[in-house]
Amino acid sequence: MEESRRRRRRRRSVKDCSRKRRITSSASATLRLADLDTLFSLLLAALSKAQALPGPRFTHLSLVKKCLRRLRLAILSDWENPKLPCSQHGLPVPVLSLLPVIIKSRFLDVASLGLEVVGTAALRSLEMNEQIALDSEIVSGLIWVLSSSSRKLKTAACSVMLDLCSSSVGREKLLASSALESLINCFLQVPESLWGTLILCTEEDGVTNTHVIVSMEEEYIVILLDAIIVLVNSCCKEQLEDIPIQSLDSFLVILKTAWMHLSSRMLVKVLDSNKTGKYFSANSRVKDLAECIFRLSINDKCANLVPSEDIRRRIFRSHDGSLENFLISHWETTPLLVDSLRAANGDDCFRPFLHYLNWDGALPHSMTCMLQNMFSCPPIASDELDILNYLKQEKDKLALPILYQQDIRVLKMDRKLNTEKHFFPEGPDSCSQIPYILSCNDIVKCEEALEKGFTLAIRGMEFRFKSVAAITEELASLFGLPSVGANLYLTPPNSQGLARHYDDHCVFVCQLVGSKQWKISPPQSKLLPRLYEQINGACLSPTSDGKNSCMQITLKEGDLLYIPRGFVHEAYTNDGEFSLHLTLAIEVEAPFEWEGFMHAALSCWSLKNLKRVIIEDPLSENLDFMSIKLLHVTIGLLGDSDKIFRKACLVGSLSWSSHLSDWLEQNQRTTFSQLVEKIDKSKFTEVLKALDMVVQQNDDLFQRLAWIRVFYPEEGTFGGLNERKFDVTAEDILALCYKDREKSESAFMDLKSRFCKEIEFQQGISGYSLVLEKYKKVRKQYLNGMLSMHCKFK
Repeated sequence: MEESRRRRRRRRSVKDCSRKRRITSSASATLRLADLDTLFSLLLAALSKAQALPGPRFTHLSLVKKCLRRLRLAILSDWENPKLPCSQHGLPVPVLSLLPVIIKSRFLDVASLGLEVVGTAALRSLEMNEQIALDSEIVSGLIWVLSSSSRKLKTAACSVMLDLCSSSVGREKLLASSALESLINCFLQVPESLWGTLILCTEEDGVTNTHVIVSMEEEYIVILLDAIIVLVNSCCKEQLEDIPIQSLDSFLVILKTAWMHLSSRMLVKVLDSNKTGKYFSANSRVKDLAECIFRLSINDKCANLVPSEDIRRRIFRSHDGSLENFLISHWETTPLLVDSLRAANGDDCFRPFLHYLNWDGALPHSMTCMLQNMFSCPPIASDELDILNYLKQEKDKLALPILYQQDIRVLKMDRKLNTEKHFFPEGPDSCSQIPYILSCNDIVKCEEALEKGFTLAIRGMEFRFKSVAAITEELASLFGLPSVGANLYLTPPNSQGLARHYDDHCVFVCQLVGSKQWKISPPQSKLLPRLYEQINGACLSPTSDGKNSCMQITLKEGDLLYIPRGFVHEAYTNDGEFSLHLTLAIEVEAPFEWEGFMHAALSCWSLKNLKRVIIEDPLSENLDFMSIKLLHVTIGLLGDSDKIFRKACLVGSLSWSSHLSDWLEQNQRTTFSQLVEKIDKSKFTEVLKALDMVVQQNDDLFQRLAWIRVFYPEEGTFGGLNERKFDVTAEDILALCYKDREKSESAFMDLKSRFCKEIEFQQGISGYSLVLEKYKKVRKQYLNGMLSMHCKFK
């Protein structure tokens, strides 16, 4: 039992653990008649004499150490003798009061034994752990020891903190006492050379192989690292923000350096837990270290590596008129080719990324080397507004190797069969539901795949390269969106990767190396496709390519091609060299369409103007409640059939000048007035009929409105309605309408008329901006965390 407890809580050296087992085996017989009151009196007297008299007093010190050993044995013996005084009520108060003095003793052996007593008690039971954690003097004493010049004492103090971290109370009290800041300061004082002793290994535990962090020379470094990781991963957002910026920045630099060294030496040794050896193994696993780095990076305010003016100039030239012309003539309407993306001097916003690839004509080898250093980027839900909640759900997926289909695809177009063929068996036709992790051997095989004509498609490049993230961040600001994606495509000569398809988002195709032929056809529907409305990339039949109006474009190095969402396209290479291009995905999520803007406007208006008192059951006679929900339904139904409601509203877009700002605002106000007029013309019978059809089809009409929760005040109410009541189903609304149709229609028409007369464009902007800022914050936090894990890339 003692061995098992040791492995769960702390990893000590073999010599120390053997000593603990010997003590435990003799504890019961030695201390069965122990009198803790007598032990306390002896300890107090001996300690007073030893501390008071000048110079060493070996007699008194010997008695102090003997008493402390007896006290530790008394705590350990409770495992076999539950009738001893410590068993039921924790440590006696007099003994507890002496511990702060002991661990602060000027005598190294006394302080060390005192820390052993505290650590043993913290592991003895949950009650003892919480008793010690709630004693502020003991906790402050542990933090005080961290300032000692003795490496032995600091190691012991870190070990005790780890013991206290085994309970939630212990973690809370340590965080509240600024223990994390003190540990980080200790970390910053560790010589950089010690980090060279850290390696990443696989430990065989008989069931699975677990990646662990090991130091071959120094126990202090792994215990200190363990304590910091546990506390950081227990922090709330406010506690993370309270870490001093200067200490945090310096700490992250060292931690990322260690992370790069660890990831470059993965699995260099296998540790058999049944054998002894000279190593010190951290209790934290690699995924815990990854979470720690992620958490500490989420509020990073690092500057973009590429000037925003450079990005805008490369895409929209150097004057506002080009952007204005783009928005009028091409945005979500027609494709656009921008040639000579690079400046005359050869400098452009993609050069840092290309410089990292160090391309010398051997692109396949460069790409596989890059893939070897990549980690998987677990997706974040579009409506996730709490980054720590995301981490709670996905932390076990951090630091995993890249996953097939999620992070990378290796595929080619079979032109005879008009289908996509995947190089790895875990393609779209695979029955396996388990994500396929690409091994090092698989990544090496990617070079073989390229030789056979397969295309490498890598997703989430903005999460891996700071230079790419700078470009996507600037584009997101330019279009007033929370984020922009970036995918990389490497296609060998005379080959085609993706089959003919259309995307549910707009794309900017940036040709980086080589050339590629593109065929673009008009959309098959008058309505803009929405995100996730259909399977993205679905193949289209050859008979639907619209050959009469098909555009054929050759993209050369430095060219940029804009393709609106919904336009059918395919791309292929001719004989010659490889093609490498980056696709920037401008995804317009539900809240940032004009439909979303109108939902936000309605939410703000109802919060401000709905004065009626909501009775206990809103589904009985609460017609105002029903009318608000039904008006949201009306807006949603208009979005299903009216192309204007589906367009990106661009209200939060970043303008370049007052002239362009005035032009954008005038156009947006005009569109807003048109949409209000369309809502005002809606009829109750038509809305009710459509809602009835939705219910019959068992369609979740309110699924895409989940983001409206951001308007709820913290107490969980919405205009007097609590969140549970607001989340009623379409069936509930329909039943309430049919219960008294005449009264329901009157209430709906009255509320709709009031809304259309009173709502103002500025009120819609305030609601829209609230949603945009919340989305941007969590996307930026996710981006920062992922970039820190890929700190090797620039």
